[in-house]
Amino acid sequence: MVSEFKRLTRRDFIKESILTSAVLAGGLQTGALAAAGAASTPGSKMKLGLVTYLWGQDWDLPTLIANCRKTGFRGVELRVDHAHKVSPKLTADERKAVKQQFLDSKVTLVGMGTNWEFHSPDPAKLRANIDGAKADVVLSHDCGGTGVKVKPNALPKEVSVAKTCEQIGQSLNEVGRFARGYDQEIRVEVHGSKTSELPIMKQIFDHVTEKNVTVCWNCNEQDLIGDGLAANFNLVKNRLGSITHCREFNIGDYPYQQLMDLFVAMDYQGWVLLEARTKPKDRIAALIEQRQVFEQMVKKAQAKL
Repeated sequence: MVSEFKRLTRRDFIKESILTSAVLAGGLQTGALAAAGAASTPGSKMKLGLVTYLWGQDWDLPTLIANCRKTGFRGVELRVDHAHKVSPKLTADERKAVKQQFLDSKVTLVGMGTNWEFHSPDPAKLRANIDGAKADVVLSHDCGGTGVKVKPNALPKEVSVAKTCEQIGQSLNEVGRFARGYDQEIRVEVHGSKTSELPIMKQIFDHVTEKNVTVCWNCNEQDLIGDGLAANFNLVKNRLGSITHCREFNIGDYPYQQLMDLFVAMDYQGWVLLEARTKPKDRIAALIEQRQVFEQMVKKAQAKL
């Protein structure tokens, strides 16, 4: 018996081939369109990362990177001088080695987390903080990061609020101009006594002219005072940069779902960095839980569009 395949004429075979190719191409195109549609959904480009404040403070760099990969955290902001030992003390070769570890792992070094602050009325202290921030800009650049987190921390009682806000803003401009030469972002954490209030942060940023100096939202209880979260968010919405800090998403009273709704609505495409402050027995399990809660909140926010 002659097989069915052999009974096909050359013309039939060509027709079948064209039909099969068309079906396959259509399927591929449908899949590509579906993927493109998912990628274009507002909020889909937000990325979850970790701040090594407490949960990563005692991990050396290989352990930190391995734990990020294990738990699905795509990036990390390093607190300088924690156990990972990434600080300005590193030599040029050591900085290259740090950069290579991140490149090999596909975990992103988001940048450096520092405590440099610019509110002091003492010129020497102010200069030391500006110069320290500049040193960490170079460190971030050399290690493959994209920015440095700094902060205001207080409003000195002996100086007017207006003068302090201007001083902080002008100091940030100086650091920002320096950082521009290294293709780095200066991320100003909403932090400190009174300076964690969004109207004060806006007043500071009224003096900031450098576009690479941005606001790092910090999920403080002060975000809810006055007219509430949405109103305070809108005060600095146009100055938000590539990172925001959050505490545990499912602990406490902070309205994280409302915050995610705001981020998704504006199609925020930066990093949401977990700056956890509890002390769970199993940090790996806790990180996985936080990632799952984050993903669920994003999906809920997208469903409301």
